[in-house]
Amino acid sequence: MSDQLSHVLPGFQPQQDPQWRGDWRKAKKKRKTRRRRRALLTVLIFLLVMGGGGAAAYIGLAPVVRKLTAPKDYTGTGTGEVQVKIPPGASGRTIAKVLTEAGVTKTQVAFVTAFNANPKAASIQPGTYKLRKQMSGASAVSLLLDPDSRLEVVVTIPEGARAKYVYATLAKALDLPRSDFTRAVADDAIGLPAAAKGQAEGFLFPATYEFEPDTTAAQALSDMVDRGHEAYVKLGISKSDLREVVIKASIVQAEAGDKKYMGPVARVLDNRLKGHYKLQLDSTVSYAVQRFEVTTTKQDRASTSHYNTYRYEGLPVGPISNPGEEALEAVLHPPKGSWLFFVTTNPSTGETKFATTSAGHARNVAEFQAWLRAHPDGR
Repeated sequence: MSDQLSHVLPGFQPQQDPQWRGDWRKAKKKRKTRRRRRALLTVLIFLLVMGGGGAAAYIGLAPVVRKLTAPKDYTGTGTGEVQVKIPPGASGRTIAKVLTEAGVTKTQVAFVTAFNANPKAASIQPGTYKLRKQMSGASAVSLLLDPDSRLEVVVTIPEGARAKYVYATLAKALDLPRSDFTRAVADDAIGLPAAAKGQAEGFLFPATYEFEPDTTAAQALSDMVDRGHEAYVKLGISKSDLREVVIKASIVQAEAGDKKYMGPVARVLDNRLKGHYKLQLDSTVSYAVQRFEVTTTKQDRASTSHYNTYRYEGLPVGPISNPGEEALEAVLHPPKGSWLFFVTTNPSTGETKFATTSAGHARNVAEFQAWLRAHPDGR
């Protein structure tokens, strides 16, 4: 038998080593003493509660008792309303912390348990949600999975919209001052490419956007610039060509009402530029005088603005609208053709005709003028 034992089996009575036997008896006595003390403490607490110190003891102990015995989850679907923001990439535990701090769920455990029990919970999207106070974990998971609970501002910016229209539309949708948008551009806070030369026109990509309710002007415009960058990369537009491509596409977008005419319009631009003809486009003049008329007047065409392509040869000094992907692609890949002229002969339908000679163009213009006489209101 070993001289030193790590423990004694229950019921074992040492017989051989007197010294060891004495140590074992001392340990046994200590265990009995500790048991007596615990029992005495229990009795004292009971006497305090039942005796004169009962009220004080109850006040001191009741919260502890309630905390230990209270359920970890609320019941039901909650009341009132509270907004919570779920960050991108949030795990179930991260969401649980957000909800508990907002008073939605009682404990993080309650939500995590419900999250793990619902196989769809992993598809909860980041964003701002309208939830309720004191919801059960399961109810909170259900609302986070309900698209109607997500608070978002959906804004559609059409192809060919001008920057001023973009600012006004976003300002109204996001309930922000319009000056916030012009300031964000002026402060260089939206990530414009170098090709923009500090001007947002042409580089606010038209699309449908979903914004958080607390989105700032700079964030909204940055999203549009980023979407444009994605399109440029997709189409293979180099940084050195970007400005020229966007300017041309902005004209194509403004002049061609239908996608089928975009390519031929782009070809006309190229042919006239190569032939050193003035572009003579009403769309660029309308931009110069800040109107949206079907036609321009002699006075309009006398404008000294460098957007006036009746006065100056070459492309205007900048984009005249914010073009979409189809207009950009038309500029990059125009069809072959020798056209030098085009005119929208029927603005009601968008029908556009192309010509290679001045005589052919004159006939098309006469057709357009006939439409104008039949539609004096321009519709």
